[in-house]
Amino acid sequence: GAMAQSQARSNAITFSAALSACEKGGEWEKAMQLFRFMAQQRVELDLTIFGTAINACRRGGRWEDALQLLSMMSKRFLESNTIIISAAISSCERGGELERALKLFSMAVQSKVESNKIMFSAAISACEKGGEWKKALTLFNAMSQKQLEPDTVSCNAAISACEKAG
Repeated sequence: GAMAQSQARSNAITFSAALSACEKGGEWEKAMQLFRFMAQQRVELDLTIFGTAINACRRGGRWEDALQLLSMMSKRFLESNTIIISAAISSCERGGELERALKLFSMAVQSKVESNKIMFSAAISACEKGGEWKKALTLFNAMSQKQLEPDTVSCNAAISACEKAG
């Protein structure tokens, strides 16, 4: 009844707070253990919980886990948002997975996820790390076409990509 629903809601809030603490503390392994435990306990996994777990993966450079979480989200018919996609792109970037990062970026743009500076910056940073200066500049120019003003992160990544090219 109502008491069981209230208990389930408070459990979800408690678990979500613990997951967030793990993520903010850079404890991606603990965050993923907690996420799996939450799923086993049938805690309702919402966008916030998935986003926090994917952000923990980003901090740990755990692109495989981030992509697995994105896949789980789509199986649950949860639509990704810009923040979640950006964190997944950054996970791939940190893991040196340029092609996966760019594929995620393309899929997000095609699926009409609203692209923003953070998402572009993550993709440009992935190009910079992957030595793809032309792709970095193409993305940098695309920001202007979308009326997105480049920020320090995207500017530095684009400049660094060009520097690495010689």
